[in-house]
Amino acid sequence: MGLLEAIILAVLAASTPLLLAAAGELVTERAGVLNLGVEGMMIMGAACGFAGAYFTGSTIVGAVCGILAGVGMSAVFAWLTLGLAVNQVAAGLALTILGVGMSGLIGAGFVGERITAVPQLWLPVLTDLPFVGRILFGQNALVYGSIALVIGIWYFLYRTRAGLVLRAVGDNHASAHALGYPVLTIRTFAVLFGGACAGLGGAYLPLAYTPFFISGMTAGRGWIALALVVFASWMPGRLVAGAYLFGAVTILQLHAQGAGFGIPSQLMTALPYLATILVLIVISRTRGTIGSAAPASLGLVFVPDR
Repeated sequence: MGLLEAIILAVLAASTPLLLAAAGELVTERAGVLNLGVEGMMIMGAACGFAGAYFTGSTIVGAVCGILAGVGMSAVFAWLTLGLAVNQVAAGLALTILGVGMSGLIGAGFVGERITAVPQLWLPVLTDLPFVGRILFGQNALVYGSIALVIGIWYFLYRTRAGLVLRAVGDNHASAHALGYPVLTIRTFAVLFGGACAGLGGAYLPLAYTPFFISGMTAGRGWIALALVVFASWMPGRLVAGAYLFGAVTILQLHAQGAGFGIPSQLMTALPYLATILVLIVISRTRGTIGSAAPASLGLVFVPDR
């Protein structure tokens, strides 16, 4: 039971940055914008989040710095794709390359430094309960915040008028524009929100997961977050299951290596990304049932009539 509890705690920790970044990207894509720069925004959030926490000694400030870094990167993407009507795929890839380079520059002086991680919740009696205590009542605020974020996104998309308008923009931007809705403004806010979530997901890594910064510490999590949105068929509820599934694959391959299974460590390390490829293959084979959930205007450039 102790080993199982440790594995579940590790899965929750590993899944949280994926869930945060994927939740923001889901809103962005629901608005009809495909932002492939999630990896770049996450690594910038990690570098700026660590820097903010290192200089101030506050993980809250670090989290805010990570969010602002993600928003700043997404603002560049919004200016290119919505303001100048640049191809979204090309702009997203350029954003990732920019983020990786800038994060290495910003974080060069912090390699080897440590900070105090985000504290874990502790409730008298409840946290001390056998097995379930630490799992349910002993996580840090960002873990609970990621769940609350997904619930809030679900409520916004399916229970509010603003969410209905955002989904309409993603499904048919021309019709939404004809009805008088500001398509570009709505998409801009959706992109900025996605950037904020990606920046927070990146900041989670040095602030809570491992209290230090290394170059490239996101290790492809931004790409997995993109795949998670497709895996969830653009539905918030499925996003949670997908994030925890991919987090479990990541943690179980580490335990398998520690157990000494006769499998090359390189193959075990690649398992989360192999799982991502397999999921995308399955989705492509069932396009008639899952693919139809994709916003119809996803990735299409919109230029309003003048």
